[in-house]
Amino acid sequence: MFGYRSDGKKVKNIDPFMKLVPHIMFHRNDAMVMKTESLDCSKLDAYILNKRREEGVKVDYMDVVISAFVRVISLRPKLNRFIVNGRIYKRNNIQISLAIKKRLVDSAEETTIKLTFDGTESIYDVQGKIHEILKLNKGVQKKNIADKLANLFTKGPNFLIKGSVRFFMWLDKHGMLPRTLLDASPFHTSVFLVNSRSIKMSPVYHHIYNFGTTGTFVSMGKETYQPVVTNPNKNEFSVKKIMELGIVIDERICDGLYNSLSLKELNHIISNPKVLDHKNENVVKDED
Repeated sequence: MFGYRSDGKKVKNIDPFMKLVPHIMFHRNDAMVMKTESLDCSKLDAYILNKRREEGVKVDYMDVVISAFVRVISLRPKLNRFIVNGRIYKRNNIQISLAIKKRLVDSAEETTIKLTFDGTESIYDVQGKIHEILKLNKGVQKKNIADKLANLFTKGPNFLIKGSVRFFMWLDKHGMLPRTLLDASPFHTSVFLVNSRSIKMSPVYHHIYNFGTTGTFVSMGKETYQPVVTNPNKNEFSVKKIMELGIVIDERICDGLYNSLSLKELNHIISNPKVLDHKNENVVKDED
């Protein structure tokens, strides 16, 4: 209440224009900026193959992508801001939410999980957390806190569900949503990621939910082979395996240049994944 929240701290020193923007664009779906980021898979594949041959470690694309986002946010902390009730906050930690199917069939239930990081993690640390929580949540009979809360809130009639959701949104708006619900909610996160690649689907531009504090939504698409220009002066090109990310960002949290440079940093890390082998000892704090 009065600008105080348990999941973040209000940013005070803000550029006047950026401070005004949340009062012009009230909701996240007013402020969505969409971008496709194309990733060359050649170095990524070589890195994954090398890990299996030399270390006996099975790393996959999702491990690298999540590790890269954790690393980028740790170096570019304004990406980890969020807006509630016209105020800009910096998040207390880095969180990644994932949507997963318990089984790859139409009738299988979908669930969501949320991972919390401090930004120092190596890819081994990130992978360990991912695989541990996936193991706990995969299986038809397994229910996490988010599943149990969803089941609880949907027991009653439709008018009661609608009223409950609006009440919780009001609590969240005024910083009074209980910490238990904030910790369980996949919508209160730095990045929400869906792995469209796992169902052989191209990336999508997924809307950012108005409920919660998600600043970025990412969709991983399946790889495709595409012609890439290698020498524009001689009209030379080659065919490369490309994986595309569909990225949607709330433009109110930081300016376009900051977002652009952050995406370049993301592409650089994924193209040079060896940097993720080591812990990050240079976490940048959001001082504003």
